[in-house]
Amino acid sequence: MKKLFLIIFLLPLFTIFGQRIGELAPEKPHIKFPDNTWGVDLLFGEGGFGLGTFYRYQFNDKLNGSVDLSFSESKDDREIERFDFFGRPLPTFGKKNRVFLIPLNFGLQYRLFYESLTDNLRPFVNFGVGPSMVVTTPASLEYFKSFGKAHAKFAVGGYIGIGGNFGLSKRNLVGINFRYYVIHLFDNGVENFFNSFVKNISSFYFSISFGIMY
Repeated sequence: MKKLFLIIFLLPLFTIFGQRIGELAPEKPHIKFPDNTWGVDLLFGEGGFGLGTFYRYQFNDKLNGSVDLSFSESKDDREIERFDFFGRPLPTFGKKNRVFLIPLNFGLQYRLFYESLTDNLRPFVNFGVGPSMVVTTPASLEYFKSFGKAHAKFAVGGYIGIGGNFGLSKRNLVGINFRYYVIHLFDNGVENFFNSFVKNISSFYFSISFGIMY
């Protein structure tokens, strides 16, 4: 009787473990996004807010070429913003010029984890190099009026970065990017503070990208 009971108890277990494991559902194929993308970048850096525009061309599913142009202000580490009683900005002691960066970069963007992540999240690394323009305006003049006394110098620069694009839309692009820029001037540099020249300007930026794919 005990043997019969044991057989009756164990038989369902053998049938359960003896079943074949069902096949996994096939993975969805990757989306084929359009080859061309144009858009704008909202830049947030150590020097404040900036704007940029870019064009990207997709060579294949992992590699893009890019051209981007941006405009942003660069500030010295010694600058401390001060305001009067009414919230108006006060001149920074010893500051001679405001410095603005206008880099034009040609770069590459490589998509990471293509095989293991879905298209809803597309992380990447990127870099770019190219000519840059460094513009200075007198700090003693009002912000917009000072551009009438602007001086420009040409330089060379580049960046490295990491970021990601989001969503499954084949029309609209939304992404973020963390970039580290370096710009080198070939003369004495720019005079941000009196008698203090800077030849190498570096800055970290966080950008939000909005684009149209076509």
